[in-house]
Amino acid sequence: MNKIIDKKTAVHYLWGDKCDSWVLANTPGLSVKHERMPESSKEKLHYHTIAQQFFFILKGSATFYHDNKKEIIKEQQGLLVNPMTQHYIANETSEELEFLVISQPETSNDRINIEK
Repeated sequence: MNKIIDKKTAVHYLWGDKCDSWVLANTPGLSVKHERMPESSKEKLHYHTIAQQFFFILKGSATFYHDNKKEIIKEQQGLLVNPMTQHYIANETSEELEFLVISQPETSNDRINIEK
């Protein structure tokens, strides 16, 4: 069913250390989330066996750790993370970070945490 999605009424949940996620779309083949990370926060190292993910930075600057590399992704830039790639995103700044994460297919039951 086609419908307008509004962040104000989207499903919301907290993850990590006071990070927010708004689920804008979630079907078996596609997930789109708008996420917010406060200053000095980070995700845990993990990978997905099937899903590829595209991160697009809306506000702030993100530090990505993947493939034994560290990359800074700025506003209006994005990064495609392929399946089986160990990765995590961090906000290593004193500003809020906001981004879209688009997963194809969606990542339920397809996340393997490496770091506890």
